[in-house]
Amino acid sequence: MEHIEFLQLCEQYRLGNNSNLAEKLLPAVRTFFSKSKQGKLPVIWLETSDSGDNNIAFMNTTYPYLQQVFTDMIDLLYSNTFMAAQGADAVQQLFSSAKALKGRFVLVVEGAIPTNDGGIYNVIVRTKKGDITALQAVQELGELAQYVVAIGTCASFGGASSAKPNITGSVGVSSVLNREVINVSGCPVNPDWFVGTLAHLIMYGRPELDELGRPKIFYEFTVHKHCQRRSYFDKEDFAAKLGDRECMFSQGCAGPKTNSDCPYRQWINHVSWPVKVNTPCIGCTNKDFPDGSSPFFTPLPEKEKHAVQSDKKGERK
Repeated sequence: MEHIEFLQLCEQYRLGNNSNLAEKLLPAVRTFFSKSKQGKLPVIWLETSDSGDNNIAFMNTTYPYLQQVFTDMIDLLYSNTFMAAQGADAVQQLFSSAKALKGRFVLVVEGAIPTNDGGIYNVIVRTKKGDITALQAVQELGELAQYVVAIGTCASFGGASSAKPNITGSVGVSSVLNREVINVSGCPVNPDWFVGTLAHLIMYGRPELDELGRPKIFYEFTVHKHCQRRSYFDKEDFAAKLGDRECMFSQGCAGPKTNSDCPYRQWINHVSWPVKVNTPCIGCTNKDFPDGSSPFFTPLPEKEKHAVQSDKKGERK
């Protein structure tokens, strides 16, 4: 399977054929493993400061389903949510695996990294020798990993965890590592974005990234570009209230400034997404989410005025 075919799979689904990327991934990965005789992708998954929504979104992956990802694609060595080991056994598994597989595993980080006061606002492990903060763990493991993947907007850019006033000093993973981080942003991510990124790492290595470090195959175009209600926008036919079927720009839709393929990939087993159920896009994949999307249900020009006023107010303080 050539690299171009992976991109064609994404393109076919975008154009509305009766297939989707997830359907194609598992057979492609199995074929790759059978030809290359390569083992599954080793993954260490750390959860830091977020709501845990991204591992829940990941559990909703559909073909490959969750157990198929674990069975056929990745070797999950450590995860707060998915592993059976606890306590000292889990800590031993975490650090021994990272050292044994130096330069060969993928570090997945879910959540922002608190940096104020030495990172004490997020402790991932307590040992007899002392606490290990998310900041320490990410920096240590990040140096050992072959790839680092930030799953969710908190891990990618700080997200809700870094919203004003951000007293913990939370930041995205790339801000605490002196290396490239693959940002799979979203609050939460679409499971296809994450599983597709893992599949690309397995078969081809690093995907082509945009200026924010996100895989272009999922984030190249704005929501607005491919929105099913674009014709309403072009005719300036805007919804009068939430729930109306016209363009949601008047109700605060951030689609014109938000890069993701939600309109054609969709959610919940590829059948729906916010605008389809008459609510606006809130720009959850953006670097400035959520502050840049606030107030949520006001048009973009008013959001921008609000942001300027908030910045001026902060300067006066």
